Order: sequence, then structure tokens, then C-alpha cells
Amino acid sequence: MHGGKRMARRGGAGSVLSIAAAGLALGGCAHFSKDGGMALVADQTGSVLGAPAVKISSEADAASARARVRSLLAKPLTADAAVKVALLNNRALQAAYNDLGVSEADMIEASLPPAPSFSFTHLTGAELEIERQITQNILALLTLPRRREIAQDKFKIAQAHAIEATLATAAEARRAYYRAVAAAESVKFLEQSRTSAEAVSELAKKLGETGAMTKLDQAREHAFYAEVSGQLAVARLKQRGEREKLNRVLGLWGAELAYRLPDKLRPLPAKPRTTADVETEAVVSRIDLQASRMELAALAKENGLAHATRFIDVLEASGVSRNEIKSGERTPRDGYQLNFEIPIYDFGEVKTKRAEETYLRAVNMLVDKAVNVRADARQAYQAYRGAYDIARYYNKTILPLRETISEQTLLNYNGMLSDLFGLLTDARDRINANVQAIDAKRDFWLADVDLQAAIIGAGGLSAGGMGQMQQATAQNN
Repeated sequence: MHGGKRMARRGGAGSVLSIAAAGLALGGCAHFSKDGGMALVADQTGSVLGAPAVKISSEADAASARARVRSLLAKPLTADAAVKVALLNNRALQAAYNDLGVSEADMIEASLPPAPSFSFTHLTGAELEIERQITQNILALLTLPRRREIAQDKFKIAQAHAIEATLATAAEARRAYYRAVAAAESVKFLEQSRTSAEAVSELAKKLGETGAMTKLDQAREHAFYAEVSGQLAVARLKQRGEREKLNRVLGLWGAELAYRLPDKLRPLPAKPRTTADVETEAVVSRIDLQASRMELAALAKENGLAHATRFIDVLEASGVSRNEIKSGERTPRDGYQLNFEIPIYDFGEVKTKRAEETYLRAVNMLVDKAVNVRADARQAYQAYRGAYDIARYYNKTILPLRETISEQTLLNYNGMLSDLFGLLTDARDRINANVQAIDAKRDFWLADVDLQAAIIGAGGLSAGGMGQMQQATAQNN
């Protein structure tokens, strides 16, 4: 419902112009930051990752990033170097930084007072009438400080999301790196195994030609060589797939794809990481949880604003200046007009109810997220400790035992105390044990990334890790 009042009073337009001038003064303090909000993102990610986030905004920035990427790729790639390349070269991450810039523009726009509207009316007939009018939204001006505060809160939330995107990209780069190196290590081991199997297969063929080896033993040697060749083909296919996943995360193509990876994963740490209370650490440090808290605080302010304006939705003041010309005589008239809207059908209950339910929903979602954060932290730490113990068990127990068994089986075979079938069975078991040991070490490093992500907030847990290793073990058994 609209109500209006017009008074022929001099100075009315001047009063509204004064109000508009005050609005311009209020909006004068709204301006874009020099760094687009990236300073906070760079500081918080740099302290965690060892490399700050960098937004590429110009050709000079792009040239500098390309030079840095070439320098990092000139040496065998490490996990830390892979993270640095991803931070410079991943275009999806750069798009997230562009979203931050859009959010800053939204903040500036929301912080500005509403622009006044101007109208001009020219009527002719028996008399000439000219009317000029300037209208300003008074309610928007009165609520501008609170709206500006809400807009600033939303920009801080956008910064938190940019930090989260940076951490998630870094975590994914590490995961892809460890998978690619592990796949390459498995290929190298199977290539060595196939070389040995090929030599034995050729020897068996020559011995068969001389009658020194039966056809059954020859077939077993040839079958073993064929099986190892099949395993190698599968491993090579997996290696190419994992390397392409790494290429994608790092944003590489063309000549950049010729980078080198190390021959094997780095050794396990001497001791696993320990933490007194991983749940508390995650609840305090998780960036996505911090963003949810900030979103809840912004909703609380919006809820308060909805309550404050529940009875009046629109309040506008207009200054009117009119000139009437009749019979050559000019009669000036000045005045003002007030327009306001009152929600007489619901008295603002719909607006306030919507705001309250939206706020309560955010409260429940925040509590649910906190529960999930605690569960993620517990699960990630359990997987980390379990993966460490399993990988260490392979290195300290299973592989040494397999080496001992191989040595003794070979001695027995040379002394004719065992047949060729036992020797080949041991060779298959030894290959499987070594491949599983590589996978176990890979799963530990993936679990290490997952634990860090669960504490600081960098996306969900990896799809690999313990599940892949358990599945591979079950298949081999």
C-alpha cells in the first residue's frame, strides 16, 4: 500500500538534494582494495603450504608465473614443487580468485547508497507546465551502515572460500603426485622382474631344445614370463592414467609434459605424526567451518535488519519543482512528496519468518558441519596411523621375509631339494609382495595428505588410500 503527500512549499527539492548529497558522502568511503583481498589469502595459505597464493591479473604476472613453472619443471618434480606449480598454473584456482574479485565488486556495490532518480515532465495545452522531481530512497540510506557491514562480512566469507580452494588444489596436487610416482615405481619394479623372467624363459627354451628341461617346466617358465608381462602392461596403463591426472591438476600441456618424476616414493618417516586432540585442532583450524561461522554471523545481522524494517519496506522522499506558465505569466511552485509502503496484509511476518527460518537452518547446518569435521578428523587420523603401521610392516617384516624365502628356495632348487614349481610360486609371491608394499607406501602418503586436509580444511578425503589397498590385498589373496 502506498501513501503520498505533496506540499507546495519552497525548499522541498533542496532538502532532498541535501539528503542525496549526504548519501554521496556516505558512499565516498567505499573503494576497491589494492590487492583485491588476496593479501589475506596469500598469508594464510603461505603459512600452511610454504608457497603463497598468487593471482594472475596481467600479462606480466602470467609471464612471471610461466618462468617460475619452467624453473620448477626443469628438475625432478617433488611433492612441494608440484604444489607450487599447481598454485601458479591451475586455471580453476585462478577462476576461484576471480570469484573473489567479483565478491569484492558486490561488496562495493552493496556499500554504496542508492542512486537518486530524476524525472522531468513537460505538459502543454491551455497552459504550459514544467515539473522537475528528484527522488531518494530514505530507508536505504538509513540502513546503509548495516547493509555495508553485512556486505563486508560476505566479502570475508568469500576470502575464506578462496583460501579453501587454494588448500584443496594443493591437497589434490599432492595426491595426484603420490599416485603418479607410486605407479611409476611399480612399473620400474615390474620391468626388472620381466627382464629376469625373460632371461629365465629364454634359458628354459634352450634347455628344452637340448632335452635338459621337460615341456612342463618350460611351459611354467614361459607362463610366468607372460604373467609378468601382463602385469607390466596393466601397470603401464595405470601409470599413464595417473600421470595425466597429475598433468590436469598442475595445468600442464605441450612441452611442459616432459617433466621428470623420481624413481620411487620417499621413505616413511621414522615416527608417525602424533596429536593430542585431533578433533579440537580440526574444529579450531578448519577453514570451511570458519566460513560457516561467518555466514551465520552475517545471517544474524540480516535477520536483525529484517526485523528492523518489518513494518516499512519502502520510504522515499521526492523534491518537486514546478513552473506553470499561463498567459505569459510564470508561477513557480516547490514542494516535496513522501512515498512509503506498509505491509498491511502480513505486517512483515512473512519477511521475518523467512529470515528466522533461514537463520535457524544455518545454525543446524553449522552444528552438523562441526560433527562431520570431528568425524573427518578422527577417521583421517585412524587411517593415517593404520596406513603407517601397514606400510612399515611391509618394509620391516614382509619384504625381508620374502627375500629370505626367495634365497632359501633358490638354494633348495639348486641343490635339487625343490622343484621349479616352488621356485615360480615364490617368485610370484615376491612380486605381489613388492607391488603391495609400494601401494602401502603410497596409501600412507595419501593418508598424510588426508589428515592435513581434515585438520585445515581442503576438500574431502581421497578416494584412494586404505580402500584401494584393502581391495588389492583381497584380490591377491
